[in-house]
Amino acid sequence: MKSSLQNNLGLAILRIGGAGLLLTHGIPKVQRLFGDGPIEFSDPIGIGAVPSFFLVIFAEFLCAILVLIGFKTRWASIPIVISMLVAALIRHADDPFGSKEKSLLFLLIFVTILFLGPGAYSVDKK
Repeated sequence: MKSSLQNNLGLAILRIGGAGLLLTHGIPKVQRLFGDGPIEFSDPIGIGAVPSFFLVIFAEFLCAILVLIGFKTRWASIPIVISMLVAALIRHADDPFGSKEKSLLFLLIFVTILFLGPGAYSVDKK
């Protein structure tokens, strides 16, 4: 019984902490979206800068909020995992390890959430 409580508390900390930290990257992108001037963003997979920017906002902002509250958590973690894979393995492929380290850490967090789910302290479990 105690380990179940600990597991669920650990999943809540991982889910809320990881999503909260990811939002610190997503919120500035949303602010840039509504700011003045053209959207300047990289095009790591060849679909264009604007579609790439919208996909990253979807993952780092909208999906992060869903994971934070624990709603459709596993589904919401998939775009985040894909975004972090692109960031680490394509966008920062030629950069030193320190440049891709954050992406890899987020990847590790959200792959874990994808496999383990949100835990008992989430909207999904209510």
